[in-house]
Amino acid sequence: MIRSICDLCDDHPDLVQVAEPVFTEYGGVRSFHGPITTLRCHEDNLLLKTTLATPGRGRVMVVDGGGSLRKALFGDVLAGLAVQHGWAGVIINGAVRDVENTRDMPVGVRALAACPRRPLQSGAGERDVAVSFAGVDFAPGMYAYADLNGLIVSTRALG
Repeated sequence: MIRSICDLCDDHPDLVQVAEPVFTEYGGVRSFHGPITTLRCHEDNLLLKTTLATPGRGRVMVVDGGGSLRKALFGDVLAGLAVQHGWAGVIINGAVRDVENTRDMPVGVRALAACPRRPLQSGAGERDVAVSFAGVDFAPGMYAYADLNGLIVSTRALG
């Protein structure tokens, strides 16, 4: 990332939303940013898997898993897809697994917690819908910025 999100907040106070500090870092990239793509899926990650297998072009995948910590929505297999297809990062309102592996992979990952249980694979969910969690509204085409200071969202790219 070119600038700290602290500086971006200072320079653009009317453009940014600041997420509540509920996320833990699980990826090998500490700072990431990009246009947002959204998913809503509850304890089922087939839609996430198929979406991460498409060209990411530096985008950030935002997943509203309803805050469930009962099943992980993301792990090392999906992190591998994200890396292979050029996704900048993944933000999950839910759980992840295989964290000993995802920590070494070149992708940003933020989630609520780790859980060893695998998700369902039925394909339930919605893509490119507005979602809200951690006190922030996310919509396709908005921009997410994450670093060690937290997570912010803007309606336009910040520099």
